[in-house]
Amino acid sequence: MGRVVADGEPLWLDEDRAWAMALLEVEADACPECGHPWGEVTDPDSEFAYKAHLVKCHACGTSAKAVKAHQDNHGDTDGLHVHIERRT
Repeated sequence: MGRVVADGEPLWLDEDRAWAMALLEVEADACPECGHPWGEVTDPDSEFAYKAHLVKCHACGTSAKAVKAHQDNHGDTDGLHVHIERRT
């Protein structure tokens, strides 16, 4: 939370622990895919409460094209990682 810990002070104060526990509760009640609260997104009344917008990440698109070209050339993808950098 931005606190500078001085010598002899505990790393975590009671308030820090309370914030961490609250975050754990929020994360435990969240859909792992979209992050919205389970109680809300699994409620049958919420079936039509959402709309989705498709967004294209051009960096991920470039990555996918590079991997596909590698596979098309019979390249092994085991352990393959893609480094993406912005052109200058």
